[in-house]
Amino acid sequence: MNTLDAKGLIEALYSAVDNKDVGYLDKMLADNVQFRIGNSAAITDKATALEANKGFFQSIDSMTHQIDDVWAYGEDIICKGSVDYIRLDGSGYSAYFSTFLKVINNKITEYFVYVDVSGL
Repeated sequence: MNTLDAKGLIEALYSAVDNKDVGYLDKMLADNVQFRIGNSAAITDKATALEANKGFFQSIDSMTHQIDDVWAYGEDIICKGSVDYIRLDGSGYSAYFSTFLKVINNKITEYFVYVDVSGL
């Protein structure tokens, strides 16, 4: 995947995440996706990854990602940026993140997010 296509995928992915759109994730994740956020244990199937995302989305009021850079090499995409969360009590929390994706046949097969969510 070239960098321009990778940027488009990342922009679409994080727009969906910011909108808590589990349906978009359902379309994009491979059935055997490996998913991990922060220091959580890796998840190795789509249904569990979708439930984990739904649970996380319900645990916060909102979030907004700012993508600073995107790199693509073959099937691998890396991005970095910052994210601003609004907790359910209305208070805010911000963090830097990096995401590593592997995309095969237009499906995300590896989705690893490195972010400190301990402050949420």
